Amino acid sequence: MKILHTADWHIGKKLYEYDLYDEQKYAFQQIKEIANKYAVDAIVIAGDLYDRSIPSEQAIRLLESMLVDLNIENEFPIIAISGNHDSARRLGAAKRWYEARKYYLRTELTVSETGVRTLDAVEFADTQFFLVPFFNPKSTRSYFNNEKIETMSDAMKCVVAECKKQFKPNKAHVLVGHCFVAGSSHEDSEIQSMVGGLDEVPVDIFKDFDYVALGHLHNKNALKAKNAKYSGSPVKFSLSEIKNQKGVYIYDTLTKTEEFVALKDKTPIVKIEGSLYELCQPSKYRAVPDNAFVFVTLTDREVIPTVMQQLKQCYPRVVHVERKYGLIALKENTINLLEAKLTPFEVTSQFFSQTQDRELTTQDKDVLQKIIDEVLEEDQQ
Repeated sequence: MKILHTADWHIGKKLYEYDLYDEQKYAFQQIKEIANKYAVDAIVIAGDLYDRSIPSEQAIRLLESMLVDLNIENEFPIIAISGNHDSARRLGAAKRWYEARKYYLRTELTVSETGVRTLDAVEFADTQFFLVPFFNPKSTRSYFNNEKIETMSDAMKCVVAECKKQFKPNKAHVLVGHCFVAGSSHEDSEIQSMVGGLDEVPVDIFKDFDYVALGHLHNKNALKAKNAKYSGSPVKFSLSEIKNQKGVYIYDTLTKTEEFVALKDKTPIVKIEGSLYELCQPSKYRAVPDNAFVFVTLTDREVIPTVMQQLKQCYPRVVHVERKYGLIALKENTINLLEAKLTPFEVTSQFFSQTQDRELTTQDKDVLQKIIDEVLEEDQQ
């Protein structure tokens, strides 16, 4: 069978103040087209369907529409697990009747009242899927009845052992997981909870599986392993992902080969650097698409009160501004202006000269005096 492997949709995520719903819809449409083009037999979503444990109403509606589109309207079986950003209980609230539509969802390591275990294989004609939702090591102790489990590696060894007991020799064996595999590299948009390597999982643990469909890391190149792949996120979520090629994997259980299929970005992420004057020149800002998410590194050292407003006139979607060289430091002999018997105008003027190493211009003084007069007038009313 052919499997489409994707992960880390993070529906509802923002890039600073900007929603990414349009970008996520654009990526989803491509994923659906790829699934149809390759005539896949199932779609795997390896965790972090939502970005928050309590998603917004808009995020819930969007994910629901995506799953209905894939599973009901296009009749693709879906194999999904929860990630560290998802609420296992909320995401899995209706999972018992999902399977009637071939939507196989696992969100917690549990044993049902009838003895059904989370790690029981999901059986297809030629493939067994083992769904391993995100978990912390302590939560696995009761599932395995093993108080000696301390680390993620300890827990995953128990997970793999239970899966391997169910292996059928005439079928392919695919594990779906959401974890940090040793040797992987991470991006700024991924939450790292590792302390002393306690949440690392050695890649060799998975050596007996034909394919391991991983989620958690947003870069498809985060792990170099023969049979284990991170699909990466379908959308760029941070500046550190600016050079990442987003996409999905198509895995063929018959040939035991995978193919990475690239996704196009709806909105470019751009990083620019220079002084405010340089960046606001037409030759500079006209080279940047108006819809781009722009990260700015300013080389100016002085305080610029309206810097964001000026930048947004040239780059409508400025995401973040940082200073390459920092601000000019206060002089060592700076006096405590608040203790001096000075007028508000004198305090502000002297503070400006001490921090900027220059005096207010005549125009600056007029603007300052006008502001002070307005404030004092409001106080008197």
